[in-house]
Amino acid sequence: MKRRTWVLGGAAIAAGAAGAGLSWQRTRLTAGADELGPDFWSQRFERPEGGELALDSLRSARLLLNFWATWCPPCIKEMPLLDSFHRQHQAAGWQVLGLAIDSPTPVREFLARQPVAFPIGLAGLAGTELSRTLGNANGALPFTVVVQDGRVIDRKLGALDEADLAQWASEGRT
Repeated sequence: MKRRTWVLGGAAIAAGAAGAGLSWQRTRLTAGADELGPDFWSQRFERPEGGELALDSLRSARLLLNFWATWCPPCIKEMPLLDSFHRQHQAAGWQVLGLAIDSPTPVREFLARQPVAFPIGLAGLAGTELSRTLGNANGALPFTVVVQDGRVIDRKLGALDEADLAQWASEGRT
């Protein structure tokens, strides 16, 4: 009986420590309620075509951050919509960034068939954890975050449609 108590107590302490660790990580990425902290902006991602993408280079932009994967049908379906939005609103200060939760080879193959004008970062599985810190509790795809003035101002889990983008654009939000 005593051993069982120790085991259960140890499991409870481990679960509490894991929860505290996750909370600490989220706090490091988001300085205020929805303000993105320095640890978010310091992240860097390999680009499919080579080179590196630094989030800090997008800090002053109004940013539509889209988490996607080549194996995700709704993600693939919304890529032309995102590309069109990027082309139409880039001059107004908006930046679209796709973070691929995928291996580099399928992303490169997909982009060879369906190129986009906006930057893509290879986030891999670490991108799932990043999306969780931004409010995607289950790590599902597609997931989109709208950032303005260094703060998350909106999120959407699931495929985007023209109405989402039009609403954000009309509010000055994307």
